Amino acid sequence: MSKKIPLLIDTDPGVDDALALLMAFADAQHEVVALTVAAGNVGLEYTVRNALKLCEVAGREDVPVFAGTADPLVYPAEDAAHVHGRDGFGDVDLPLTARKVEAEHAALAILRLSHQYAGELLLVALGPLTNIALALKLDPSLPQRVKRFVVMGGAITGHGNITPAAEFNIAFDPEAAHIVFSTFPFIEVADWEATIAHGLMHRDVEQWLAADTAKARFYELISRKTRLWSEDSRGERWYAADALAMAWALQPEGGKVVEQRPLSIELTGSRSRGATIVDWNRQTGAPDNTALLIGYDQARFEAQVQRALGL
Repeated sequence: MSKKIPLLIDTDPGVDDALALLMAFADAQHEVVALTVAAGNVGLEYTVRNALKLCEVAGREDVPVFAGTADPLVYPAEDAAHVHGRDGFGDVDLPLTARKVEAEHAALAILRLSHQYAGELLLVALGPLTNIALALKLDPSLPQRVKRFVVMGGAITGHGNITPAAEFNIAFDPEAAHIVFSTFPFIEVADWEATIAHGLMHRDVEQWLAADTAKARFYELISRKTRLWSEDSRGERWYAADALAMAWALQPEGGKVVEQRPLSIELTGSRSRGATIVDWNRQTGAPDNTALLIGYDQARFEAQVQRALGL
């Protein structure tokens, strides 16, 4: 068997992060080497707790979990507890895990693991980019050691989900996103608009979650509140943003339409702060620093979700 690809996931679990992490743990070609945890969907206390719980559910308590910063770099931001529940997992009062978080800070862990797996590492960011921005400020040479970097974030034509122009992960900490997109020479971006184009039918998800597997039962429980909110507010499809980003990270060959363009982060403006500005016509002369996911093989995506649930 060929050597597994080392996978480092920076995450803020979150219901959709949970599905993405189960996908990563279920993939035979990748080895999750660590979870570094940010605040975002909910506060850091809960995102760390949820990351530890996911390792337990997946039977991967060998995977270390590292806590990052509890706040954005500069300005405070509101979380998404109204979507994910106060605790990020639907407020179903899951028992705490016995295992605790590692002592090392997430930013330092990112740098150490980038040296340990230099030239091989797949880095996937599913939440605000605060931890990765801090790592870059400590060591701007980080990108030289990362083979691929996949980010769930942005709204590439300005159709945001938290403001009219901005997507949640980027808008939560735009300064961090600016640092990351200004320092990494190339980033693979699965944005909110790609998420909308690859929604999962609620009736299909309900059928998958009715399966008699431990992971399906767990995910049905923690996602129930979010799915009901989504069905009421968004219609017949459920949008699993982090799951789509993870599908592309794990199986990049599923990307049917991918465009390369320069992308920058807007830091000011009462309506535009946190927007991801794509230079579609290459008017600025800036180099293409992103691959933007436009179309992904839907059947391949859904098969990965089902595998993650133990189907």
